[in-house]
Amino acid sequence: MSEFKLSYYLKKEKEISNQKFDKEIRVAILSSFTINGLQEVLRVKCANKKILCHAYVSGYNQYNQEILDIGSKLYSFKPDFTFLILDVRSILGDLFFLPNSISVSERKNFVENKVKDLHNLVNSFVKSSDSKLVISNLNIPNYSPYGIYEFKDEYGLKEMIQNLNNKLVSKLRDEQSVYIYDFNGFVNRFGEENIFDYRQYFFGDVKISLDFLPYLGADFMGYLLPALSANKKCIVVDLDNTLWGGIVGEDGFNDIQLGPNRPGNAFVEFQKCLLALHQRGIILAVNSRNNLDDAMQVINEHPHMVLRDGHFACYMINWNDKISNMKEIAKELNIGLDSIVYFDDDPINREIMKKAIPEVQTIDLPNDPSLYAKILKSMQEFNVLKITKEDIEKGKMYLQQRHRSEFKGSINLNDYLKGLGIKVKIRQVDDFSLPRVSQLTLKTNQFNLTTRRYQEEEIRKFKNDRNVLVGYAQVEDKFGDNGITGVYIIKKEKPSEWLIDTFLLSCRVIGRGIENTMLSSILKEAKNEGVTKVKGEFIPTKKNRPCENFFPSFGFVKNQDYWEYNSEKDLEIPEYIQVDQK
Repeated sequence: MSEFKLSYYLKKEKEISNQKFDKEIRVAILSSFTINGLQEVLRVKCANKKILCHAYVSGYNQYNQEILDIGSKLYSFKPDFTFLILDVRSILGDLFFLPNSISVSERKNFVENKVKDLHNLVNSFVKSSDSKLVISNLNIPNYSPYGIYEFKDEYGLKEMIQNLNNKLVSKLRDEQSVYIYDFNGFVNRFGEENIFDYRQYFFGDVKISLDFLPYLGADFMGYLLPALSANKKCIVVDLDNTLWGGIVGEDGFNDIQLGPNRPGNAFVEFQKCLLALHQRGIILAVNSRNNLDDAMQVINEHPHMVLRDGHFACYMINWNDKISNMKEIAKELNIGLDSIVYFDDDPINREIMKKAIPEVQTIDLPNDPSLYAKILKSMQEFNVLKITKEDIEKGKMYLQQRHRSEFKGSINLNDYLKGLGIKVKIRQVDDFSLPRVSQLTLKTNQFNLTTRRYQEEEIRKFKNDRNVLVGYAQVEDKFGDNGITGVYIIKKEKPSEWLIDTFLLSCRVIGRGIENTMLSSILKEAKNEGVTKVKGEFIPTKKNRPCENFFPSFGFVKNQDYWEYNSEKDLEIPEYIQVDQK
């Protein structure tokens, strides 16, 4: 996607103080070369998402000193995210030009030692900070001192750098709070001749052209957005001239453009990209003014359709206006409109959507469908910091939810709940469930009593603290497994008093009595440990009104800022729920 010039961000950054923000984040930038301008790009991009970004940029090539000195400004700044950007010339030194001045074994030892140094540096940072760290790999240059003989030379320059990158990935893969940014891929995407400007380099050790800093900032937003639960959950697509070429109601099933030949192959490519996102947890839905039977025939029967019925969590294929349809999609999926990205080829429909529902991110598609896939692949809004089992299964879970809705429509509510065959497992958090528990605290808004956000590192500290109890609920029924959908965090303030710090439930299972089951589990455990008072808070937000009456509905009594419950009383769970608690 196209970007503004750096001058635009430098100007806009001065206007940030006049804006209102919903969230805040603290970002540190460390680099082995001059990186002036990047903080302004990040601050403006965050401000556009209503995020106030506080930024700290270390001194020129001071990243080693900053990380190793626990009294440095880096640690006093207390970043939430830290980016460490390295360049190949700084890391290799003279070996960048003269790798063959030392033997093959010495070159291999050099790489081993560099990886060890970087790993030790990362470990020092992880031990001294709660910040997540993003470290770049090294770009592999087009240049080689051996020219075309490079790949005949044993362990030449490019092989050295590739080996260093691979070893770094291997060392850091299991570091929970550390990520590797593919800087080599960034350079390849835009071209080394564009990224590296010799005039800027010799003038001030600038190793990323100023014209491309905004693109680097866009990539970095892919880390910041999911950390603040500001990423997107759902893609809603039109059908005619969006998923396939032509209009099925006019051209007919056999004459729409979809297949291996141009222009149909562009739509196939776009669908493959959508399917890839679906397989990692992005919800897909359809909003189309069309004849339902015609559209479903293509989806179910066309030999070149990549996306089939089972890939879509919701259909709005009718002759209603698309604004009403979009609101119905959000309602049916129980997600916020601000979680949706909309793809529609019609510029009039897009303009209407932008004005009527600005919360929905409506993509400006070009007239050329061959660019659809490129635009989708360049978007950072769908990134996540962790892909959990529930993410991978999400498409299937939403399909099961469609079946539940169809089942619910045929009987009354009580019979519906009894007929689901709900089973709830209550467990304490372990290493396997910890990422999902953290993920739910970061992104759950509607049924979340306090909306406190906890990164994995914080949940891990709670897990190891005997004065904190972290539990979760895993829900399944006759239609399938919903996965881990409920979380509670209890702080044992006194031997006789517990505080419900966090209590949340995924929107997918609201209204089935799961919340009763979780609360009953907490109260039962409190009673077993001799606790006489359990108290909790409700901190209202714009989105959590569905749970504002949660505490009083279960007999909690308001006492100043807290709701209190006498744990001597037992709380019954619905008879239609089977509980497995360990």
